[in-house]
Amino acid sequence: MDLKQFITIVPDWPRPGISFKDISSLMENGEAYRYATDQIVEYAQDKQIDIVVGPEARGFIIGCPVAYSLGVGFAPVRKEGKLPRETIKVEYGLEYGKDVLTMHKDVIKPGQRVLITDDLLATGGTIEATIKLVEELGGVVAGIAFLIDLTYLEGRSKLEGYDVLTLMTY
Repeated sequence: MDLKQFITIVPDWPRPGISFKDISSLMENGEAYRYATDQIVEYAQDKQIDIVVGPEARGFIIGCPVAYSLGVGFAPVRKEGKLPRETIKVEYGLEYGKDVLTMHKDVIKPGQRVLITDDLLATGGTIEATIKLVEELGGVVAGIAFLIDLTYLEGRSKLEGYDVLTLMTY
């Protein structure tokens, strides 16, 4: 299935010059959403995944159905102040400043094999921060899966040495 036909390109959003890749139209189509989810599940099948991790919010949209299909749990990565139990955190750079991501301190056990999911790989900062959280807790990043890779932003350069799947590239 050509998943790109289900991505809506929104020009000049959220600001002029940006060509936003909207996955909402893919999710609105049950067949396309299932196909994309199944492709990630197939990729993860032989990786002995113990838990799926995804950064908010679109990482949840991708990761939860994958975790369900694999029969494993899902752990959210959220912005600071959003998780109720004790957390670990990592600060990471944004285009204009910094942000903080957190994860429950007890969610990943040492040696657990983790699949990280998100909708889109752009500059790689969010996923790089997510990897740091997983590895700080002793998790092993067994794979990373995205719907879209914006190759012109070179985010993959931050993921050298990791097994990465992308279903579409722009």
